[in-house]
Amino acid sequence: MAFKIYNTLSRKKEIFKPLKGKTVRMYTCGPTVYDYAHIGNLRTYVNEDLLKRYLLWKGFRVKHVTNVTDVGHLTDDADQGEDKMVVAEQREHKSAWDIAAFYEKVFKNDLELLGALMPDIWCRATDHISEQITLVRTLERKGYTYKIRDGVYFDTSRLKDYGKLARLNIEGLKAGARVEVTAGKRNATDFALWKLTPAGTLRHMEWDSPWGRGFPGWHIECSAMAMKYLGRTLDVHAGGIDHIPVHHTNEIAQSEAATGRPFAKYWFHCEFLNVSDTKISDNWSETSKARPLKMAKSKGNFLRLQSVIDETFTPRQLRFFYLTAHYRTQQLFSWESLKNAANTLDKLDEFMDRLARHKNGKSSTAVRKLVAEVRKEFERTMDDDLNVPEMWASLHHFVGSINKLLETKAMASRDAQRVLDTMHDFDSVLAVLRKEERPLPAEVKKLIEQREEMRKQKDFTAADELRKRLLDQYGIEVQDTSEGPRWRFIK
Repeated sequence: MAFKIYNTLSRKKEIFKPLKGKTVRMYTCGPTVYDYAHIGNLRTYVNEDLLKRYLLWKGFRVKHVTNVTDVGHLTDDADQGEDKMVVAEQREHKSAWDIAAFYEKVFKNDLELLGALMPDIWCRATDHISEQITLVRTLERKGYTYKIRDGVYFDTSRLKDYGKLARLNIEGLKAGARVEVTAGKRNATDFALWKLTPAGTLRHMEWDSPWGRGFPGWHIECSAMAMKYLGRTLDVHAGGIDHIPVHHTNEIAQSEAATGRPFAKYWFHCEFLNVSDTKISDNWSETSKARPLKMAKSKGNFLRLQSVIDETFTPRQLRFFYLTAHYRTQQLFSWESLKNAANTLDKLDEFMDRLARHKNGKSSTAVRKLVAEVRKEFERTMDDDLNVPEMWASLHHFVGSINKLLETKAMASRDAQRVLDTMHDFDSVLAVLRKEERPLPAEVKKLIEQREEMRKQKDFTAADELRKRLLDQYGIEVQDTSEGPRWRFIK
């Protein structure tokens, strides 16, 4: 079956076919490391990970590059305001280098906790200043640049198809309608390639260049680094939907002006995670009647992954929540919706446990038929632009059918193993199933044994206290079954 992906550039689903063979050259826009990533940002990275995992599942090889923006991202899209790293310096009273190193480490840890596969290459903007200068000089030689008081700018009027990704109406775009006009800019849509350090100012991050001492603009880094590691035309460029009108539009302009070739074949964009229009502090009050808002640091309505963990949810539960909605639809976050997702994931965990414990029963041809059907449905729905809502619907039906066979012992242990293998195969894409548990520390094992002894003596009050201690102190949930106590890590 052919995998179809929605291409933002064409505004339609297209059969996915890499430029060369089975290798996919994929670039994903990474974080600006001036603050923590919020769970709205992380939704995009999880969906990009879903795309990457599914490409691998389909037999493609993926060369994946992600940038780290540690310089040049200003506080607005008009190439005005301060560098976000400078804002962070003033806020935290540390050097931009120290701030970048700290938040980059936290971001990578967040991705690991959410089960994302790491890129083959991480590339920092500050490690590729020479490549960015070289690209600007190429554009300068081709007549696409001009210099004004505060830097070197790209002249968008020189590019006939500027704005094709966002489908901007350039003729109808009045100065100031999209961005505030910087003095000396020829067109409202022109953007900075290299910013000059103001006279009398000393920055932690600045470099010499042919145009004077300064620092690169935000957009130039992605073009320079993507083309260095992946070539002049990428197979996939991915990021959040908010990058379409400015950042990705400008990446296309400068890259294609420099090379004369398409910058990327497929553009993959993820929609916003919204939250209720109420404060999410003081125990995170919320109301279903509130107007949903995009989660954003500038609005002060953002949560980071640690905030979710502090509320006793796990990163795995958050990942599952993300993957209940299609990446091109907006998703509304609330604690109730996350709780519902966690409960559904618990039932999936219980299903897997039931399969693993199943020992006796008659061999069933029905299992082989159900497995063949669900495999077909999994690929069909995921081939349709990663249609996870429809995929979960088919998987829910499959789980229900298998549960009926388990209850009536109408399947053998080898049938159960066949189902387990199928679920783990799907999970190589989804990455939401519980992994093999960590070994119990000796003191925890002793507490579980003590609790079981208390239950045998019918001292249920003491047993409940021990159960609470195991949960609060060790993050271990104990469940009582007819076959004895079962436990699992939930933190």
